[in-house]
Amino acid sequence: MGRTNIVLDDNLLQEAFRLSKVKTKKELIHEALKEFVATRKRKDLTEIRGKIKFAKGYDYKKLRNRVI
Repeated sequence: MGRTNIVLDDNLLQEAFRLSKVKTKKELIHEALKEFVATRKRKDLTEIRGKIKFAKGYDYKKLRNRVI
């Protein structure tokens, strides 16, 4: 890959550093790109609508109230 020069929004950059544990702009950009790619690869839950069959007697509401 080659070198790229870009102008970054200073406020957005400061907030990203605050939310991240990285110390350099390079690390921050790499982390942001990894998260962007992972998010785009993640399946949209609406795409699987109607394709999942639950076991008979499955009660998701009952499982929500379970204390762990």
